[in-house]
Amino acid sequence: MGIIDVVSSLGPDTDDAAAAEQSDGAYWCDDCDVRVRDVDVDDEGLTLADGGTPTCPDCGDAMRFERSHADDCAC
Repeated sequence: MGIIDVVSSLGPDTDDAAAAEQSDGAYWCDDCDVRVRDVDVDDEGLTLADGGTPTCPDCGDAMRFERSHADDCAC
């Protein structure tokens, strides 16, 4: 095994990382300027309001969902 094979094997598995990070958009609280990507809602431990919409961790109001643009980024 050459040095390039060793270094390549140490890097992240890009196929798994890309699949895990696939985002459809983000939830926003316009009053507090809080933004949480849809794929991070569970990790953030946000409370869900009626209908499954997360609530803002700062003010407790339901957040609005905004879809990502065509570049598949929810930023």
